Parts: sequence; C-alpha cells; structure tokens
Amino acid sequence: MDPGRTGIVIVTYNSAGVIGPCLDSCLAAGVSEIVVVDNASEDGTVAEVRRRPSVCCLVNTGNAGFAAAVNQGIAALEADYILILNPDARLLTGLGPLCDAASEGGASCGLLLGTDHLPQAGFTFRRLPDALTLVFETLGVNRLWPGNPVNRRYRCLDANLSRPALVEQPAGAFLMVRRDAWEAVGGLDEQFHPIWFEDVDFCKRLLEAGYCIRFLPSVTALHEGGHSAGRISWECRQQYWYASLLKYAAKHFQPVTLRLVCVAVMSAAVPRLLTEVPRKGITNSFAVYVRVVRLAGQFFARGGSPSVAYPAAQGQAQRLAKTSSSTGS
Repeated sequence: MDPGRTGIVIVTYNSAGVIGPCLDSCLAAGVSEIVVVDNASEDGTVAEVRRRPSVCCLVNTGNAGFAAAVNQGIAALEADYILILNPDARLLTGLGPLCDAASEGGASCGLLLGTDHLPQAGFTFRRLPDALTLVFETLGVNRLWPGNPVNRRYRCLDANLSRPALVEQPAGAFLMVRRDAWEAVGGLDEQFHPIWFEDVDFCKRLLEAGYCIRFLPSVTALHEGGHSAGRISWECRQQYWYASLLKYAAKHFQPVTLRLVCVAVMSAAVPRLLTEVPRKGITNSFAVYVRVVRLAGQFFARGGSPSVAYPAAQGQAQRLAKTSSSTGS
C-alpha cells in the first residue's frame, strides 16, 4: 500500500516532552499527511510541532477532549487510511501492512512495545467489556487478582502476540481506520468527554456494523504509556473515568445490567475513599467520591442516560475546525 494514501492524527495536551520524537518517526515513515490537534497545551507543545513545517497543527483554545479532537483532525485530512496515534508513541516500522489489513476489514492495529521493548500485553488490544468485566474493574478485583478468568479474558492475557489475529478492541493509541468505515459508523462519540471509553465504543460500533479489526504484530510502535492521563489531576481522573464507564454501560447494556454496574460503582466508593484519605485528605477524597456516587445513582434511577448521538456530536469537531488556528501544510 502506498504510504502516500495514509494520514496520521495525533492529539496533544501538554505533550512537549514526547511529541518531537513521535513526529520524527511519522515523517520517517513517509506518511503524506500528519495533523496534530492541540487541546490548549500550556507548555511548548505547539512550538515543537511548528518546528516541522510539513505537519499541520490545529490549535484549540480549550480542551475539546480526545474524541472531538480526533474527529476534528480526521476531518482535516484527505487520506484514505488514517492512523490514530498517541503523542508518546514512536513508529518503529512502516505502515503499509496496516493499510493493507484495513483495506480488507475496515481497521487494523499493530503491536505496542513498552520502553523496555517488551510487548504491552493487556493493553495493545482487549476484548470488549461486558457488565461483569466493568463490575470487576470498579470493585478492584482485576487489580487485586489480575489472574482471574474475567480479567484474563478481558485483557486477552491468553493471546499470542506474535501471531496475526482478528481482535475486538485495540488501544486508541495505535489504531488504523479506513476512511469509509470511519464515516459509516460516525467517528468517535464526543459524549465520552474528555477521555476514556471513546475508543472502546468506536470499536464496538465498528464490529456491529460488520467490519473487522486485524492485528499485525509485524507493525510496531514504542509506547511510553500513561502520558495523557498522567497530566490530569487525581480528582478529575476519578470523575472522568467513572463518568465515561457509566456512559458506556448506559449506551450498550440493558437497564438491568447497567444498574448492576451502577451498584458496583457505588459499592466501590467507600473502600476507595478509605484508601485515598491518607494521601488526598478526607475533605478532598470525600468530595470526589460523593460526586461519583451521585452520578452512579442518577444512572441507576433512570436505567440509562440521555445520550448525545454520535453523528450529531460531530458538530463540535466541525465548529472547532472553523475556530481553531492552523499552521503547517
């Protein structure tokens, strides 16, 4: 596959320390179009991107969230195949095989390697979560007993990462999508704001639409991991993660199973609160988990949540495309 038909979208947020090597690896791969969408970074991210004139940089005046920024970046591209790439990832190989795989199935992914150059098992791809998976996640069972059957299935700990395979949910850090498949399912759902579960939701909709996602271990990227989440405060991290998890459950589960997840979230709040008090203080910890419990209670009472339909949500990306400043080609 001609790399000239490939574009890359990278969303940055205070990514000055990693975006340079990421972009250099993309340019070395011979990709025709690279778009960086910056979500109001306060460090030198934009200046670092602008050192590479061939890279288009869209600078948002506020943090639009990951989903809206990706939608915005893809709208600015003309390529037939688009790689969504995290700024803390560096391409180690060419992208031709990923394009070939996406041309057949709709989407594809490669193998993510950690800074130790070992495969990032449990993260490169996972199975789509069911209600029991989310219950185990919220209750901390998967963290305390990582070898349990539910977690092994969810994180594909039984997978052979040296063999090509059909997978369900690659990490949004390294995901190739064919444009027509992207447009057919409506892109990322911007209600998952600002982060988490937007890639899970997208992959589920993609598979339900009849497409498939192919994993190719021969295509690799070095991935630092945790870059974006590490720049979010602990308080916001808790609220964003639980809110996105509940939105996913409300969108894809029946009311009975959604309520099971809500009960798990509320039940987990007390032990998590007690765990965090020594580090975060009782006032701060209490305020955070009260908000989490209140949100779970609202989802439980409704048996769902008023959802922003993902095609309509593209309006935010279109507005951003008009108002953001742009540099590069």
